[in-house]
Amino acid sequence: MELLSQYGLFLAKIATVVVAIAVVAVLIVNLTQRKRQRGELRITRLSEQYKEMQDDMSLALLDSHQQKLWLKAQKKKHKQEAKAAKAKAKAKAKLNAPQDKATPRVYVLDFKGSMDAHEVSSLREEVTAVLAVATPQDQVVVRLESPGGVVHGYGLAASQLQRLREKQIPLTVAVDKVAASGGYMMACVADKIVAAPFSIIGSIGVVAQIPNFNRFLKNKEIDIELHTAGQYKRTLTLLGENTEEGRQKFREDLNETHHLFKDFVHRMRPTLDIEQVATGEHWYGVQAQEKGLVDEVGTSDDLLLNLMEGRELVGVRFTQRKRLLDRFTNSAAESADRLLLRWLQRGQKPLL
Repeated sequence: MELLSQYGLFLAKIATVVVAIAVVAVLIVNLTQRKRQRGELRITRLSEQYKEMQDDMSLALLDSHQQKLWLKAQKKKHKQEAKAAKAKAKAKAKLNAPQDKATPRVYVLDFKGSMDAHEVSSLREEVTAVLAVATPQDQVVVRLESPGGVVHGYGLAASQLQRLREKQIPLTVAVDKVAASGGYMMACVADKIVAAPFSIIGSIGVVAQIPNFNRFLKNKEIDIELHTAGQYKRTLTLLGENTEEGRQKFREDLNETHHLFKDFVHRMRPTLDIEQVATGEHWYGVQAQEKGLVDEVGTSDDLLLNLMEGRELVGVRFTQRKRLLDRFTNSAAESADRLLLRWLQRGQKPLL
């Protein structure tokens, strides 16, 4: 028995040491990461990726003898091109001649929005980076996917895209899956919206719901006190007893938000019959085109391939740095958010 107690004490000491070391390691990592930048801007040469894919396919369709000849010819071609570019640059440098006009670029941004639209912080950095270098010949494509979410979050996201519009940088939004509610608020800012045939578009409406546990608490003889300064500081509450006056004010606020939403969409797309489409309904891509919600039906892949002719495709992505501790805590919170969003949407979206 004494041996077991000593063994248990030994294990407790070991566990204490391990936990202490882990805590120190986490603190050191967090302190180190605080000194780093808040995030990283990643630039991807999408044109080169598409060209490499094309070359890989061309090579794979040849027999072994043809592959050797093809690889040899490609190597010689790349060598000659590099040599010619180097000689041209040297000659211009000697003559102090202006550089050739830059190839127009298409900056490609990806936005996959969640309910709280926290991705807007990365979108802000990406738009700022593009505006720092874009020329009037360039344009921006945003591959957008979002079922909507909080008003203030998606309002800010739409405002970030408006920055491109105000600088007269042509903006195209491509929707392959869904751009509804707040997602469509973002999309309508674009000069052109391209949607896949069965993508979900529209849902220009506002919704809010809140459970109330007041009757349950009364049955348990639990009192809830809510003190406010201002008649409408709280309209509907989670635990208190709601009044008809509070409900009426809550509905008025929803209608006001819906009115602002409709006005915004109508300003961005003046030819749209806003009263016909602002019913909270959603439509598939082909139907949305008939109603004027989108301009073309197609996928983002075809859009980018068509834009490659005479242009350079550049992917722009800002990734947020997360502390080690945040990675564990945020992953649990994000899983809960995804589960809640899945249940909320299950009754609202048709299944195929």
